[in-house]
Amino acid sequence: MRAQRPRAAALRFDAMELDRLTAALAAREVVGAARVEIRDLAYDTRAVGPGSLFFCVPGATRDGHDLAGEAIAAGAVALVVERPLPAPVPQIVVDSVRRAMPAAASVFFGAPSHELDVAAVTGTNGKTTTAFLLASILDAAGRRPGLLTNIERRIGGESRPTGLNTPEAIDLQRLFREMLDAGDRSCAMEATSIASAKGRLDGTRFAVLVFTNLTQDHLDFHGTMEDYYAAKRALFEQAERAVVNVGDEWGRRLAAELPHARTFTPDDELDGFELKLRGAFNRANALAAIGAARELGVDEEAIARGIAAVDGVPGRFEEVDAGQPFTVLVDYAHTPDSLANVLRAARTLGDRLFVVFGAGGDRDRDKRPLMGRVAAELADHAIVTTDNPRSEDPARIAAEVADGALEIVLDRRDAIGRALASARAGDVVVIAGKGADTEMEIDGRFVPFDDRAVAREILGAAPAGSAAAAHGGRA
Repeated sequence: MRAQRPRAAALRFDAMELDRLTAALAAREVVGAARVEIRDLAYDTRAVGPGSLFFCVPGATRDGHDLAGEAIAAGAVALVVERPLPAPVPQIVVDSVRRAMPAAASVFFGAPSHELDVAAVTGTNGKTTTAFLLASILDAAGRRPGLLTNIERRIGGESRPTGLNTPEAIDLQRLFREMLDAGDRSCAMEATSIASAKGRLDGTRFAVLVFTNLTQDHLDFHGTMEDYYAAKRALFEQAERAVVNVGDEWGRRLAAELPHARTFTPDDELDGFELKLRGAFNRANALAAIGAARELGVDEEAIARGIAAVDGVPGRFEEVDAGQPFTVLVDYAHTPDSLANVLRAARTLGDRLFVVFGAGGDRDRDKRPLMGRVAAELADHAIVTTDNPRSEDPARIAAEVADGALEIVLDRRDAIGRALASARAGDVVVIAGKGADTEMEIDGRFVPFDDRAVAREILGAAPAGSAAAAHGGRA
C-alpha cells in the first residue's frame, strides 16, 4: 500500500479514552492498564503526533511492529499489535491489526458515514465517471457532496491531493468526518474490491451502492473471478440500497441475490436527459448514476441538471485538441473490456483508428494477451508501449501484450509521437492505460509522465503548415 501521508496541518479531533477504543477492537489481550487519552490514529510513523494510537500493520515490505519505537518517539501513547512488544506504552493485542483499523476509526471519528449519505460505486470499469456524475447530481440537488476518486478528492468544495482509489480505513473515516465538519452532507466515492478484501471499507454505511460490471482485472490479487466477485458482493451487506447493472452477467447474479435492488441495462432509454459524455459505456455510467440518485430520493429535475453539467471527466475519453485535423483521446482503459469499449466508441468518431497502450507490471498477467487481441481486432494500427512497469521488465510485459502480432515501441513518448505522426485528417488516435495519471511507476520510482501533456507537447512542437503539423507530430 502507499503509506499514509502526514497532513500539512493536523486537524483537531476530540480526545478519547483508550478504554473506549479497546472495547471496539475485540482485543485478545491488553498490555498495560494505565488510563491513556488518544488524540489521533495513525498507521504511518510520518503521521504520528502527540497522543496518537499507532497501528503496527504488517506490510509487504515493512512490518509496523518494527516501527513501534519510532512511533513512540514521535508521540504515540499506545499501540495496536498482533504480538506484545517490549514497549513502554499500553498495547492492544488483536488478531489482525489491519482489520482493527476500521472499527477503531469508526468509533474515534464518530461513525461519520451514519450522518453522511455515502453514494458508492463498485465494479471493474466506470467507477470514476459514475462517481463524478453522482457528485454533479447531488450538487444540483443541494446535497453538498464530497468526492473520493482516484483522480480527485473534494471536501467542502475544495480539492485535495489523491491517493489510493479507496483510502485506508483511518484516512477514509477521517475524510468523512472532515466532510461533515466542512458542511458536506453526502459523498460520491469509488469502492474497490481490493479495499473490500483488505477491510478498508469495514464500518462504512452506504446509503446507496452501485454495481457497474465485473470483467477480468486484479486477478493477481484476488486469484479467481469468483473471489473477485465475492469481494464486491461483500460490500452490499453494508448498503441500505443497491443499484445493479443486469446487462452484465455478474450483475444478473448479484441482482438475484439482492431482490430489492434497482436494476438497469446499458440499453435502457435516457429520455429527458442530456448526456454530453460520448461513448456507449458512458451511457451505462449515466444510467447507473441516475438509478442511484433516484434511490436517494433526488428529484428528476435535479438529476437532469446534474447529468447535463458534466461535459468531461479528466482522463476518461478526454480529448486533446491542439488544432490538429484529427481526434486524439486519452483514456484510463487498462482491461480487455474497457479497452474494447473505448475503441468501439472511438471507431465511430473518424476514419482510421490508432491506439497506443500497454499493461501494468506486477499485475494480472493473463489479461495482457487479451488486451493485445482486442487492439489488433478493433484498431487499424496498434502500438504496444510501456505503462507503469513497476518491478517488471517493460520489454517482457510488452511482448506478452503484443503476442508477436503488434508493433512494440517501449519508450512511451516515442510511441505516442509515432501514432500522432501517422494520423491524417479525420483519423482517431487513442492513448490508453494511464488516463489522468501524471506519473509512471518504474522500479519503485514515480517518474512524471502525463499522456495528455505529452500529446499536447508533440502536437504543438510541429511548425504550422509543415507535414509534421498536418500529421500531428514528428514527420
